[in-house]
Amino acid sequence: MAITAQQVNELRKKTGAGMMDCKKALIESNGDMEKAIEVLRKKGAAVAAKRAERTANEGLVVTKISDDRKFGSIAEINCETDFVAKNEDFVSLANEVIDSAFANKADSVEVLFEKKPELKDKVTELLGKIGEKIEVSRVASENAENGILVDYIHMGSKLGVLIKFENVTGAEDDLYKLGKDFAMQVAAMNPISVYREEISKETIEKEIEIYKELARKEGKPDNILDKIATGKLNKFYQENCLSEQTFIKDNSKSVGDMIKEFNTTHSSDVKISLFHRFHLGDEKK
Repeated sequence: MAITAQQVNELRKKTGAGMMDCKKALIESNGDMEKAIEVLRKKGAAVAAKRAERTANEGLVVTKISDDRKFGSIAEINCETDFVAKNEDFVSLANEVIDSAFANKADSVEVLFEKKPELKDKVTELLGKIGEKIEVSRVASENAENGILVDYIHMGSKLGVLIKFENVTGAEDDLYKLGKDFAMQVAAMNPISVYREEISKETIEKEIEIYKELARKEGKPDNILDKIATGKLNKFYQENCLSEQTFIKDNSKSVGDMIKEFNTTHSSDVKISLFHRFHLGDEKK
């Protein structure tokens, strides 16, 4: 049967696919619009398979926090180029991902797609339309019943942070303002944990061995290697534990000092519970 320009245009509006792809799909489906959409979706899936080995290190990091700051989500949606990351359809997909993660309290990509399977289809459809690898790579959600959540998105939306505070009994606005500074600290200084106790034994042992080996190569005697390693390990904690890092807005104080000051001022016992830091291209944890 003859395929009209009107049919092609209608299918293009519904799917966003190219005109020639739409025409071929309509010919293949004998003009059946729904079957043509299915053909294009299958093509998208085929493209997805071809792009599976490509690297997708561009994209967007997005966050969403409830009005009462008791619940929040963060997500990373990737593509191959910065050009596509700015594409209206890609931005719309990113917003739908974070809205769905937030609404469904999804704490992983698997849970997100389980709760809203049609979202996975939309990723495939957009891949077919754009021709780049597109994936939802990370999703996290947090609940703060006795605290608050604070988010931060760095300019360009390539880096985002979600930080959780516990034992919040008042002065929420003051804590939220301080929390924004702490979230920016996490973005800028890339800590690996909040407290030193959270760092794995394996990581600590590896650091100690490195410090000892370096000291040996410098000719230090064996009987002081442990002391040297302990000193360097304390420096490691100060650089990598959020609570011990020098506060970016006042280098005379640590983040832990700032929390203590807040608690003294407000007669509270607030603590930083955890943080999520999503940066495009980072190794996924």
